[in-house]
Amino acid sequence: MAMVKFENVTRIYTSGEHELKALDKVSFMLDEGKFVVILGPSGAGKSTLLNMLGGLDSPTSGTITVNGRDISTLSDNELADYRAATVGFVFQFYNLIPTLTVYENVQLVSQISPDALDAKKMIGEVGLSDHLHNFPSELSGGEQQRVSIARALTKNPKILLCDEPTGALDSETGVMVLKLLLSMAKNYGKTIVIVTHNQSIAKMADVVIRVKNGKIRSIEEQENPMSADEVEW
Repeated sequence: MAMVKFENVTRIYTSGEHELKALDKVSFMLDEGKFVVILGPSGAGKSTLLNMLGGLDSPTSGTITVNGRDISTLSDNELADYRAATVGFVFQFYNLIPTLTVYENVQLVSQISPDALDAKKMIGEVGLSDHLHNFPSELSGGEQQRVSIARALTKNPKILLCDEPTGALDSETGVMVLKLLLSMAKNYGKTIVIVTHNQSIAKMADVVIRVKNGKIRSIEEQENPMSADEVEW
């Protein structure tokens, strides 16, 4: 059984008499443990799709099933529980709390996740054990993104959702972060979904979903995806 299943998912935003169809009858399935890239230009519907899977938004119509559970009809409280137990987020701009140390930023998620991993261990996994007591302002952009990855993985989510995780980084640091995401996802058996407009990242994916104008244009399974070192950046 597929871990994630979208069936005819449509999302319409309204403003007065105007309607914007961000997603239009989107259907696809994802198996557990896959590295998935959702690829498309700005305004294609990528982030809306990610928000639906992450329980940050609900469809206007259609169903979204995760681990056999229909999340499209959940209440706000039930969605909060779903996000706490099932989903980890890595954003483009890190979203770290500036007044908390690296350790405190990562350890914070253990208060909301029922199966949280050890914060110090995960900080070590991303190579920042020497920065436990530093504040975000004392870190480089790449280091801050690594903290956000450690925080997301400390939740011990089944699905790791990444919205343009390298968009604010230089290419060298971006490749390092992608390699880290891949290795951590595989080592811990996570399903990883990256939203991006970067064609190069798609070459590393098990599955590439191409989105345009709110519709899925193609779904491609790649038997031998490239490593980050093989991709031309």
